[in-house]
Amino acid sequence: MQKNTPSRNTIRLTRRGRLALIVAGAVVAGTAVAVPLLTVEGTHRATAPATLVIPEGWRAAQVYDAVDKALHLAPGTTRRSLPQAGLKLPNDAGGNPEGYLFPATYPLDARTTPRSLLSAMVETADRRFNGAPVAAGARRTALNVYQAVTVASIVQAEAATRDDMGKVARVVFNRLARGMPLQMDSTLNYALNRSTLRTTEKDTRLDSPYNSYRRMGLPPTPIDNPGEEAMRAALDPPAGNWLYFVTVGPGDTRFTASLEEHERNVAEFNRNQQRGGPTAR
Repeated sequence: MQKNTPSRNTIRLTRRGRLALIVAGAVVAGTAVAVPLLTVEGTHRATAPATLVIPEGWRAAQVYDAVDKALHLAPGTTRRSLPQAGLKLPNDAGGNPEGYLFPATYPLDARTTPRSLLSAMVETADRRFNGAPVAAGARRTALNVYQAVTVASIVQAEAATRDDMGKVARVVFNRLARGMPLQMDSTLNYALNRSTLRTTEKDTRLDSPYNSYRRMGLPPTPIDNPGEEAMRAALDPPAGNWLYFVTVGPGDTRFTASLEEHERNVAEFNRNQQRGGPTAR
């Protein structure tokens, strides 16, 4: 959710954020994209073939934990394998694969390793993100591809529907064009390594490049691993003058260019929360 001032101290967790809390680190089912079987010689486990599903919007840390569990490895093994993985990341990433661990279904067998899984995720992201249509879309929005992935990661965290994704992306671009801070709770949650329903005024004073209440522009990296719909929204958002949005209840996300109207919407959301009603998304 995007808010107008740090004094607003009650927020909601995105639908995908709640999903991440429920299934983080698990092998789950239910995504449409599949990649070929991944094997590396020299590693053997007496386990039956299976699949690892990476949902849209998971952070890299959640992916690492899921790989460890799927491959029956000690916690932290996948993260420690990063320096030796040789991932083909863009230069802007600085070796950080956040945003490029593409959400998809990854088959496993007894010889699958963290390195082979992470490489397949990055290679899948490269195929999805580096084609001519993506490059053209990035140019239209005055971004490079890495920046477009960063916008898509915010869209993925903040929006629950395809229509909302486009509008959230437009809010991001409108605020950047006006020299306004993004003020996205999703970036602040990333800085604090959490998913939460509440952000306090103290939180918004955090000294972090991911604190979009204090820092101008985009965060330095993506904040999760977005899917193709979020990427399309970042590359081709609809026209609109929106600067603010808040989800006051399930299926009711309100976008506006008026600060006064947004404040009324935030007040309604806060009343819903105080009454213990259903959370947004």
